[in-house]
Amino acid sequence: MTNDQHIPRPTVDQEAVRSHLHAVRLRPTPVTVWTVIGDVPVLLAEIDRLARLLTRARWDFADLLAAARATLAADRDGEPDPLTYLRDAVAEHQAWSPPDEGELAE
Repeated sequence: MTNDQHIPRPTVDQEAVRSHLHAVRLRPTPVTVWTVIGDVPVLLAEIDRLARLLTRARWDFADLLAAARATLAADRDGEPDPLTYLRDAVAEHQAWSPPDEGELAE
């Protein structure tokens, strides 16, 4: 049950990269080799972007899991409003927004 507008989209033309790789395997000319080498910085930037997104997702998950555990412990301890922990964590949770052009260039 995901909302597609919140799913990060790849910034790399994967089909073009595959095509370049296929071309260099079939006929390794200087042009095809340099084309594939030119794809490397773009691929490294995409790996970095995805690593940052994964780190953010892991932190968000860890924060929400900690709040859920605190809520369960508070309920078990008989606190009057155990959902406070979860409400606070959800209120602090920021919606995902696509990175702007400056962030992609980093």
